[in-house]
Amino acid sequence: MMMNIASYVSCKQVHHQPLINFREGLTIDPFMPRRRKDKVVIVMGATGTGKSRLSIDLANHFQAEVVNSDKMQVYKGLDIVTNKVTEEETCGIQHHLLGIADPNENFTSTDFVHHASMAVGSITRKGHLPIIAGGSNSYIKALVNDDIEFKSRYECCFLWIDVDLAVLRRFVSERVDKMVNEGLVEEVREFFNPEGDYTNGIRRAIGVPELDQYFRNENNKLIDEDARNRILQVAIEKIKANTCKLATCQRQNILRLESQLGWNISRLDATEAFEKKGGEGHQAWHRLVSVPSTRFVRHFRREELFNIPSPSFLPASSSINIETTKPPAILSTF
Repeated sequence: MMMNIASYVSCKQVHHQPLINFREGLTIDPFMPRRRKDKVVIVMGATGTGKSRLSIDLANHFQAEVVNSDKMQVYKGLDIVTNKVTEEETCGIQHHLLGIADPNENFTSTDFVHHASMAVGSITRKGHLPIIAGGSNSYIKALVNDDIEFKSRYECCFLWIDVDLAVLRRFVSERVDKMVNEGLVEEVREFFNPEGDYTNGIRRAIGVPELDQYFRNENNKLIDEDARNRILQVAIEKIKANTCKLATCQRQNILRLESQLGWNISRLDATEAFEKKGGEGHQAWHRLVSVPSTRFVRHFRREELFNIPSPSFLPASSSINIETTKPPAILSTF
């Protein structure tokens, strides 16, 4: 039908007759080229997989700014518990939506869509690339899939950092121990409230409710120091277990988003980088995560929607454990 109309238009032009006699309410808009959408990169993954690290890696290759999509990191306070990126770790990259919300209020998906949309808009107006990074998949879905305005303005590239769960559990356990050494217990003590509600605000964060019993018994003279230490160790083990449960749920949610919503998500297997230590671990991260992701984003930014490159740009080495059966992960948001 489109070809017939085009032929008719061409024919009528030759004979200098009216182009098309449109019916009432029909406009020429459907025949006009669509406005080019701004590009947005979204870094996904379970807790502890290195989303902040990758977003900063990418921002160092592009003129980019990072928008946090972790629902606990949006709150003020508990920087150790929520594992907020430090000023030093940002490497001077501008970060948005970190520590902006009242810790006693609920920052909803609607709130996130509002603030993230404003942040992404301000970034693109500067000619920079927005990189949305965080583990709260419900936030990402609300923004990318459910918000009509965002869908009409932006085109998204999805990068998923995946780590074998057994390997990730070991890493999470070590990370919790490190957080305890850095002052996690002292930090949570400042937020302890015997009448506190662990279903609202930042007190929902893993690490806060688990320590409740320890703080309630901390000054109990009927309990000796050894008993208090045992209560603390039980709390720390609960923090580790609940963090691992969260990681499993987050991974399942990513797979569900990919299957139910048809998102084309590029998976990067970072397991080797987590298994190795020191320099070897950094090299594996660079080879398996940072370099392929940078190439994905370069092609995503350069190519038009209907001229998507094949994955042949990826290194041929079999040592790069990245899915190459699909083109770069681009979501068309018509």
